[in-house]
Amino acid sequence: MLRRFWNDESGFLVSAELVLLATICVIGLIVGMAEIQWAVVGELNDVADAIGALNQSFSFSGFTALKDQGGTGFKSQVFGSIFIDTVEECDRNQCTMGCDSPVPEIPKGT
Repeated sequence: MLRRFWNDESGFLVSAELVLLATICVIGLIVGMAEIQWAVVGELNDVADAIGALNQSFSFSGFTALKDQGGTGFKSQVFGSIFIDTVEECDRNQCTMGCDSPVPEIPKGT
């Protein structure tokens, strides 16, 4: 039985080299995925900035239609409207995600 076990080559031997390679691969994958996350977040931030930079102001004038040529009454009347878009806090990447204001870092050694 011992001889058969000694000659058996169908198993997998986990050595220190394989553990080290697997650890390096996993660490590399984690770093790569973190970089992909930052790249996607940056691109989505660019899209949000582009949408925030759009001017959404609009206006339309009203009109009045009279019943007859003499102008004795109104047939229909629509009043105009206007909306002026103002720059909000979150337009053009000005929005902060935290509730606290920034605090300067204390110099080291004090």
